[in-house]
Amino acid sequence: MNLVYISIGTNIGDKLKNINDAIDAINHLPSTNVIRVSSVYETAPWGYLEQDNFYNICAAVETDFSPNAFLGACLGIEAAFGRERPFKYSPRIIDIDVLLYNDLKINTSELTVPHPRMSERAFVLVPLKDVLPDMNDFEDAYENCDKNGINKIENT
Repeated sequence: MNLVYISIGTNIGDKLKNINDAIDAINHLPSTNVIRVSSVYETAPWGYLEQDNFYNICAAVETDFSPNAFLGACLGIEAAFGRERPFKYSPRIIDIDVLLYNDLKINTSELTVPHPRMSERAFVLVPLKDVLPDMNDFEDAYENCDKNGINKIENT
């Protein structure tokens, strides 16, 4: 089994339902199990500001999929949800990013692991800390990131 850390974000429609449905979809992949899920955090948009706030989580996933096959499965889930990409940082019904895959370092045109911008994004680092308390290489980034505007959603 491989251990993969992912982030899931949404800012269209019923955000909490979108996140829960995405987790269910990942759990339905063959030989795949979501083993830990962070709290849900509401965050301001990043990159393109003229859109609704996001709900973001991170999850730890065990899978037998290879890195590229797991990425493909995540992209398939996004497509099944109706994810569109009209422009960079556009609103999205669901966004699933592969952050870490075992201890691998991958840099291909399809996949970069660790995720190349995760250490710049508090909306990734804060929920990641929930599921990966010992963040090793990302501890400094977590300690130094601006956590203002990252609000934990209660009773989820």
